[in-house]
Amino acid sequence: MLAHPTHERLLALGLAGMAKAFEEQRSSPDLAALSFEERIGIMADREAAERDTKRMTARLKFAALRQNACVEDIDLRIPRGIYRALLARLVAGDWISRHNNLAITGPCGVGKSWLACALGHKACRNGRSVSYQRVPRLFEAMALARGDGLLEMLEDRNGRASTIVTSQVPVDQWHEVIGDDPTLADAILDRLVHNAHRINMTGESLRKIAGKQALDAD
Repeated sequence: MLAHPTHERLLALGLAGMAKAFEEQRSSPDLAALSFEERIGIMADREAAERDTKRMTARLKFAALRQNACVEDIDLRIPRGIYRALLARLVAGDWISRHNNLAITGPCGVGKSWLACALGHKACRNGRSVSYQRVPRLFEAMALARGDGLLEMLEDRNGRASTIVTSQVPVDQWHEVIGDDPTLADAILDRLVHNAHRINMTGESLRKIAGKQALDAD
């Protein structure tokens, strides 16, 4: 089928979704019976869907989430310290609108980062900007920085954005681990923890379980 001038004009205007829908309508006899308004509506819907997909792809690329996790894959039948009511509130995202934080703690391998990525993925799907930052020695950095940069960052985010922190160290020990400057520790934790939801994950390491299953399969 030869290119139609309208198709070319739509592409030139940056309306790729409408251009695709226009070509589909030209090649589909079933759509010819639709009214003008219905056909325009289909084209507009296609354009909106294409733009939503592009924005979603861009948000996920910017987020650089460490794991490909979705909240729909969370299995609450496995006891891991994740309570259904709290999870429902976190998935809904109201805590982000209120600029609350989230602290996820627990032993190595129980799925802390996976859960954080799942919630980050859901936030991207809800049209929010997300950025995954891996800080393997967060508390050591806090102690070394002595407030240079870190406290200012938390101050900038306080009341304006939400932060998810995952750690093997229980929240009640964070003050002790941050360093020997109680004033700095108080300031950091006040901005990070005072309005934070908390999940203390438990259970066997998922990596160990996966390893056992692999051995059993052999």
